[in-house]
Amino acid sequence: MSAQDRLTDALYGLGWGTVKKLPEPAAVRLGRTIADLAWRKRGKGVQRLESNYARVVPDASPQRLAELSRAGMRSYLRYWMESFRLPAWSEQRVRESFAPKDVHHLTDGLAAGKGVILALPHLANWDLAGAWVTTELKTPFTTVAERLKPETLYDRFVAYREGLGMEVLPHSGGSAFGTLARRLRDGGLVCLVADRDLSASGVEVDFFGATARMPAGPALLAQQTGALLLPVTLWYDDSPVMKGRVHPPVEVPESGSRVEKTSVMTQALADAFATGIAEHPEDWHMLQRLWLADLDPTKGTS
Repeated sequence: MSAQDRLTDALYGLGWGTVKKLPEPAAVRLGRTIADLAWRKRGKGVQRLESNYARVVPDASPQRLAELSRAGMRSYLRYWMESFRLPAWSEQRVRESFAPKDVHHLTDGLAAGKGVILALPHLANWDLAGAWVTTELKTPFTTVAERLKPETLYDRFVAYREGLGMEVLPHSGGSAFGTLARRLRDGGLVCLVADRDLSASGVEVDFFGATARMPAGPALLAQQTGALLLPVTLWYDDSPVMKGRVHPPVEVPESGSRVEKTSVMTQALADAFATGIAEHPEDWHMLQRLWLADLDPTKGTS
């Protein structure tokens, strides 16, 4: 393990070991202080966040984009402060910290025994939403995690999410799709963060007027298993309680090839994600390149 990897792992270990012991006001202040320091430093992540917001809010002035990126970093650090502290929260605290709308789409789907796929973008705190599902709805679920470096950091994330009641599969390795399909055919729940393709073989979608690539997995799983595919968007407001919405199901088209159906369904997911991101852009924690024109300058906009 390199010195940089050891440092990264140690910092995350410090977060989970120390931040959860801080008094709530101190943790909130710490998160905001770190966010503001990172924002003022204007590293690559902050610059990319601001660039992404410029696509979401194309008429924003430079001042407005700066305000958005500052709010975005504060939202991002709120996610981390909450996540570091989640393992120490009581079940009552978890239940009271998330107030989603239209949960009936999820509960009705589970009651029908069809299996349900929840697909989310990187909005607000998806780990808290998952903990709420396992705590309030008493429903375990399966998810997929990106392989992180160092391996010890990936192991920390897996242990953390398993401690919240999730079954975590590695994104790489090839066996995740089959396991997810089996869980769905058994009437289970699968939750996937699905606004950024990690395979370079995803589906091209129109996203805020330009071409991006999103994973095909949610749409393919719905087609192959008959599971319900539900987009979910999350956001913060001025209260300590995160908000969210379960959107209506994305239907499988009646005609077309598998590729064509997957394209239509993934575009529907992208449209639902865009609705939530446009309403709360500062809660979209996308500090990486997403659009093809940013990944490859030879790619134009759609």
